[in-house]
Amino acid sequence: MSAPSISAVTLAPHRIAAMVLRYVYLLRSSWTRLVELIYWPAVQLLVWGFLQFYIAQNSGFFSRASGVFIAAVLMLDVLFRGQLGFSVSFLEEMWSRNLTNLMISPLRPIEFVCALMIMSLIRLAIGMLPVTFLAMAFFGFNVYALGLALAAFFVNLILTSWAVGIVVAGVLLRNGMGAESLAWTLPPTYVFEGMRALLMEHVIRADLMLEAFALNALYFAAGVLAFLQLLKSARRVGSLLQTGE
Repeated sequence: MSAPSISAVTLAPHRIAAMVLRYVYLLRSSWTRLVELIYWPAVQLLVWGFLQFYIAQNSGFFSRASGVFIAAVLMLDVLFRGQLGFSVSFLEEMWSRNLTNLMISPLRPIEFVCALMIMSLIRLAIGMLPVTFLAMAFFGFNVYALGLALAAFFVNLILTSWAVGIVVAGVLLRNGMGAESLAWTLPPTYVFEGMRALLMEHVIRADLMLEAFALNALYFAAGVLAFLQLLKSARRVGSLLQTGE
């Protein structure tokens, strides 16, 4: 096999935008899809927020660590919803048996991945932004007060979620819908430890954020490589023709 040309690895923004627009239309076509994006993060917030409110009234420790539960739930939802936003958009193609059509189109695999990542951000914004305002209204917790630390947490969690989503997509390509229930995450320990240090000790642990970023960049690169290799294997064994319900 000859080495890929430069044109084979360059991105075409118009093709990425076309895929994103396809998923936006799909999401916009059903109000229940939009409600679902907000509903479960809101339920999580209310359950854990009221639990923390109760415990804080009866524990000096949680009185000093106000917002830890809420912040942890929001961060965990960013991780989970980021991965889900990526994976569900990919699964939509398998459910509709449209994946083969995409694979024979001029769309390059890396452009497909970029479109899924952008859609992950869109779905995440729809689901999580209203919930952050609910946290302010119900519990007086302003996640945006974390400032630049919030951006570091967010970037690391998103990279983790994308790394997981990309690998899962590759496994689905190679093994078909039998792997649809596959759900696993890489524990972003450094991110949650950094959040705890910020809220409880009022210390920004830049060392933890840098370590987390380095690991997540490695996970993401490995995820993309795994996806491309699994796609190549799926094409070789013909499993792309067997996708769908």
